[in-house]
Amino acid sequence: MNADIIPLTGELLGLDLINTRARSGADSIDHLATPDRLRAWVALEVERLGEFGGDALAKVTQADLAPIRSLRECASQLVDQVRHGKTPSHTSLRELNQTLSAAPVHLELRWGGSSMAAEPRRTGAVIADLAAHLAEAVAHMLTDPGVRSIRKCEAEDCTMLFLPASNRRRWCAAARCGNRMRVARYYQRHKDS
Repeated sequence: MNADIIPLTGELLGLDLINTRARSGADSIDHLATPDRLRAWVALEVERLGEFGGDALAKVTQADLAPIRSLRECASQLVDQVRHGKTPSHTSLRELNQTLSAAPVHLELRWGGSSMAAEPRRTGAVIADLAAHLAEAVAHMLTDPGVRSIRKCEAEDCTMLFLPASNRRRWCAAARCGNRMRVARYYQRHKDS
């Protein structure tokens, strides 16, 4: 496994979760394989997962990763089924709903200096809160009509999913697979000449 494969981020959070298991060329990596890798991925997602950064995940153990990795599998199956217009698996739906309910959410009122603000807060263990937060992102993605627009990178050896902003986008990232595939095509054309 090549630890140098950087996670694809910047897509919908649910897709970023699915893309934590990556393959590009002969290299593959699981960005959720260890607590350190989970913390590194959360740090990359700081704008969306900032509350889980810093010391929040400091005590996460290898065993604690199971709910997050299971959610990733469930999300991957559901997205694949829904984006292809298939009926989602009852087992996967049940698992997603269980993850959503494992960390109850309530509104917490705060005084902002001049007005009140209500913010949702979860009351589970930190890993259950993270799993529920990610499950919410997956649920929002699955219920969005754009879910059918999600594409797999056209590089044969890449597993990344993305939501294209234009119909012309073919690769998960131009610098990752686009350049690699263009070089391979160039090599093949000149090899055959």
